[in-house]
Amino acid sequence: MYISEKSIEVRYAETDQMGVVYHANYLVWMELGRTKLIEDLGFKYADMEKDGIISPVIDIEISYKSPVRYGEKALVKTWIESYDGLRVTYGYEIFTEKGDLSVTAISKHVCVKKDTFRPISVKRQFPEWHEAYEKAKK
Repeated sequence: MYISEKSIEVRYAETDQMGVVYHANYLVWMELGRTKLIEDLGFKYADMEKDGIISPVIDIEISYKSPVRYGEKALVKTWIESYDGLRVTYGYEIFTEKGDLSVTAISKHVCVKKDTFRPISVKRQFPEWHEAYEKAKK
């Protein structure tokens, strides 16, 4: 299983009045983690979009463990939890600068045609991605 890592510098705008990262910002960080994972595997999501394919979130689960605070760096670890040629589930762990586990999460996605929202087979339409995901998954 391949695990991608992305370091995030916590910006003031990402925090609430207590100096703690606002809960919805972890979703943005998860997207950064997915993007980094895809790039680590040799691809760019923007190239898929150019071909008229998008990958919406169809389900998300997130569990908050401990806060990340303004001025810290967070570490986002991302991997492919499961993949079946149509749907992909990404796994995430986000750590504080001290190494404490802050968040565990998964997000489920499916690739669809942008104009019709009909699912496509990644295996058929993007065989290189399919092969890379098969090798990298858990």
